[in-house]
Amino acid sequence: MIRDITIGQYYPAQSPIHRLDPRVKIVCTLIFLVSLFVQNSVLGYALAFVFLACMIHVSKVPAKFIGKGLKPIVILLLFTVAMNLFLTRGGAVLFHWGIITITETGLRTSVFMAVRLVLLVAGSSLMTFTTTPNGLTDGLEKLLHPLNRIHVPVHEISMMMSIALRFIPILLEETDKIMKAQIARGADFESGNIIQRAKAMIPILVPLFVSAFRRANDLAMAMEARCYHGGEGRTKMKPLKYHYQDRLAYAITWGYLIAIVVIGRFVPFKLWIF
Repeated sequence: MIRDITIGQYYPAQSPIHRLDPRVKIVCTLIFLVSLFVQNSVLGYALAFVFLACMIHVSKVPAKFIGKGLKPIVILLLFTVAMNLFLTRGGAVLFHWGIITITETGLRTSVFMAVRLVLLVAGSSLMTFTTTPNGLTDGLEKLLHPLNRIHVPVHEISMMMSIALRFIPILLEETDKIMKAQIARGADFESGNIIQRAKAMIPILVPLFVSAFRRANDLAMAMEARCYHGGEGRTKMKPLKYHYQDRLAYAITWGYLIAIVVIGRFVPFKLWIF
């Protein structure tokens, strides 16, 4: 299960999306996320799915890798679907048994919410798979640069987010090693109720926190030894510059947003209750 969490991991490949400017990928990801909330129709979500599938194909990131990253949200997905399915009222009653009632509005809302959540996580993951942590830091810093005028520590915020993303795979790997070591010593993390399982996790959390603090201290000492003093006056080995493919990516993404708004809001289409 720990190995299935792919948040923050970078998948190296030679693809057009990998070569895009980090600012383009951040902005286009935000546009894609916005597109999931500005419409609520079958055609709109179908267009969003096709667009994301094309981007995954162009990025050369294996679909299995994307799917593996969705496994950790299965519980959240099922909980969201159940809450909307059984608690949302409206429209004709499709099923009723005791206190359980499923209506047209509840079924429609739960299905759309599940699709939206899957597309949201998959789209966000694609950005981290195709962008290095350093690239994300530089891109965020450039995009948030106007906030420097109101004395917002943009560089420090970008650096913290980049370090946090970089530490996620490291800590997951450390957790996997600790769990295997505890299992080899006879620990059992599978049997028992929720409280017993929570107690069994304590031998994992303590060494994990110790390891995390040690790694953070080593990183701080390494940055201090290299005379790191923030973003003021720092130069870039590879300064970010827009190229033709970046402008083309912007045009395609904005065209997609316009298309999904028009199709999702103004094209009449109904499939059963959807």
